[in-house]
Amino acid sequence: MGSLAGPCPGQEWGNSGQKSAKGIAWDTSSKMLPVPHLEQQLALLHSSLAGERLPRHKCGNQKSCPQNYFAFKIISGAANVVGPSICFEDLVLMSSVKNNIGRGLNIALVNGELDITKLQTFLQGIKRGTLVLTASYDDAATKMNDKVRAYFTELGSSHVGELGFRDNWVFLGAKGLMNKSPFEKHIKNDQETNKYEGWPELLEMEGCAPRKMD
Repeated sequence: MGSLAGPCPGQEWGNSGQKSAKGIAWDTSSKMLPVPHLEQQLALLHSSLAGERLPRHKCGNQKSCPQNYFAFKIISGAANVVGPSICFEDLVLMSSVKNNIGRGLNIALVNGELDITKLQTFLQGIKRGTLVLTASYDDAATKMNDKVRAYFTELGSSHVGELGFRDNWVFLGAKGLMNKSPFEKHIKNDQETNKYEGWPELLEMEGCAPRKMD
């Protein structure tokens, strides 16, 4: 039991010398290109002109993680065109380039060993101490039942209960948490605010997850 808020002695979330991961795309539903941030482009141009080399951090994050933390970046899909991506410790686990993503929920487990038959069984079989990285694509909510939502709640989600049709959602949680995960973003499908016709804008979340928990 514990929190994702910081490192604390206890059960290992992962092994600094050895990492294993599995990823699946689970269809719970039914070419535009991602646009880089203008500020990042200007910074790169400025550094190039000045002859400087910007430091590179794991997963392309804006800063490095302290010792005993894992670097991660989770990006949701954009509409039903641009797929999601999940990076962990500078290793891209799931992406369109790897051709292992699909519409619905895209889930990557770190140090998880499962026999995947269906989503409910998949979630139920997650072992204690396993990190769960999730990104939505197109529609992740339509086929979700109450039991699946309850499993994500147990993993530390605060928003899965309100996840609706074509909402975007990114989440990092862990089996065995007693508190809510601080690593979660959710944006509603709203015709008034949607960036794409019928879909909200993509979500991007990066951070440092502690390697241990109580």
